[in-house]
Amino acid sequence: MKAVQFADHGDRDVIEYGEFPEPDPDRGEVLVDVKAGALNHLDIWTRRGMPGIDVEMPHIPGSDAAGVVEAVGEGVTRFEPGDHVAVSAGVSCGNCEFCRNGEESLCVSFHIIGEHVRGVHAEKASVPAENLVPVPDGVDWEVAGSASLVFQTAWRMLQTRADIEAGEKVLVLGASGGVGHAAVQIADHAGCEVFATASTEEKLAHAEDCGADHVIDYEANDFADEIAALTGKRGVDVVVDHVGEATYPNSLKSMAKGGRLVTCGATTGPNPGAGLNRIFWNQLSVIGSTMATPGEVDDVLELVWDGTFEPRVREVLPMSEAARAHEMIENREGFGKVVVRPDSEL
Repeated sequence: MKAVQFADHGDRDVIEYGEFPEPDPDRGEVLVDVKAGALNHLDIWTRRGMPGIDVEMPHIPGSDAAGVVEAVGEGVTRFEPGDHVAVSAGVSCGNCEFCRNGEESLCVSFHIIGEHVRGVHAEKASVPAENLVPVPDGVDWEVAGSASLVFQTAWRMLQTRADIEAGEKVLVLGASGGVGHAAVQIADHAGCEVFATASTEEKLAHAEDCGADHVIDYEANDFADEIAALTGKRGVDVVVDHVGEATYPNSLKSMAKGGRLVTCGATTGPNPGAGLNRIFWNQLSVIGSTMATPGEVDDVLELVWDGTFEPRVREVLPMSEAARAHEMIENREGFGKVVVRPDSEL
C-alpha cells in the first residue's frame, strides 16, 4: 500500500508518500480502507519530534481518518466489512481506576494514534475497534475524516471541563484553526455569547459564519483591551486558549471574576508566567483538557453527522502532497481543516 511516512524527525522534506507494508488486523482490530483524513497541529509536532516521545520509524502520521471496513480481526463484533467508520484517536487501557470510572482520557497509559503510535494517513490502517465510530452512509468522507479530533477536544473542553451555560460569555482564541472553529460552533449552540479572535478579515468572517457574535483581529488590536471594551470591563466567563505563552497573560486579563480558562494545548510555548496574583485575587480557574471519553465522542459526532456542527475544510489534497498540507498548517493559511486523501481515491 501507499502511506505518508517519515524515517527521521525534521522539516517538511522528511515527508514521503511511498510503499509501506499493508497491515493485518490483530485481535480486536479493524482494517479500514481509508477514504480521507485531516491534519492537526499534532502532526506537525510529531514530525518535528517531541521530547520524551519516541516513535517507531518509519512513522505514519495522522490521527484523523474515515473509510470503509475491509476486514475485522478476531473478537470484533461491533463492525463488519462494508461499514463506514471514523477514527477516534485516543487510546486507553480500559482497566485503570480512571477508565473504570468512565474517564478514559485520564487513563494512566493514555496515548494517541498518530502521535505515540503509527497513524492513519495511508491507503489502509489497522485500528482497534474501540477507536472507531460508525458513520452514517450519507456523510461526506471529507467531513467524516476531519471532525473527530477537533470536535471531541472542543466538546470536552467546553461542555465537561468548563461546564458552559447558556448566556455566558465565551472567548475563543485562534478561531480559524480546527479546535477553535469547533469551539465557536459548540459555544454558540449552547446559547453562549461568543467572542472570537483571528488574524485576517477572511478568517474573522468565517468565525462569524460559525456563530461568533464578536470578532477581534488580534494582530491589529490587543484582544484583552477589546474584550474590556465589548463587555464594559466585566470580562468573559470562559476563555478557550490552546495558544499558550503568547496569549496566556491577556487571556487572564480578559476573564471576569470567577472565570474559567480551559486549555488543550500550547502551540506557542508551554511555560508562560503563572499570573498567580490575578488568579487568586479574581478567583479564576485554569483547567486542562485532553481529547474526550468515548461517550463524549459519540455525543458530539452525532451533532456533526446530523449537520448541527460542520467541520470547515479549507483544502483537499492528495496524500502525495502531504508536505504541502503540513506547510498550510504551519503557515496558518486559510480557515478550518486541511484534508488529505489517498491518491488512488482522487
